[in-house]
Amino acid sequence: MAPLSHEEAIALVARTRSAGGRVVFTNGVFDLVHPGHVRYLQAAAAEGDLLIVGLNADGSVRANKGAGRPIVPAAERAEVIEALACVDAVVIFAEPMPGEVIARLQPDVLVKGADWPADQVVGRETVEARGGRVVRVALEQGYSTTAIVEHIRSLGFGRCF
Repeated sequence: MAPLSHEEAIALVARTRSAGGRVVFTNGVFDLVHPGHVRYLQAAAAEGDLLIVGLNADGSVRANKGAGRPIVPAAERAEVIEALACVDAVVIFAEPMPGEVIARLQPDVLVKGADWPADQVVGRETVEARGGRVVRVALEQGYSTTAIVEHIRSLGFGRCF
């Protein structure tokens, strides 16, 4: 299954709502997926009936994380995230932040990691304006893509990353 276009995702949201379902959105890079990512996405899915994951496009990742990232291209990251049982759909967005895709999808619940201060969660105003809520999920300690990359580099594989 391929990532949905924004239009396909909007249609999926409409179908879910018409059936009485609650739409959850979260976003991230999800480069080198690890157990922390999986647990975070499972927690996000538990907040509603349909989980849509916004995935930063490769250029967006480079803008946010710097040269050398992402390690895994967007299409492959989307394939891995979509394969998780807790994820219903993936949309890729090109902007550095997900504000535009959140405004288009109008989710009922917006989930972000608790490392984001509540007043800095992008899309919060959009979701709350329509009566939705923002949920901040505690991050699993000991899991970090950046730490994984640094560890690989420390083993002498720096030119690979």
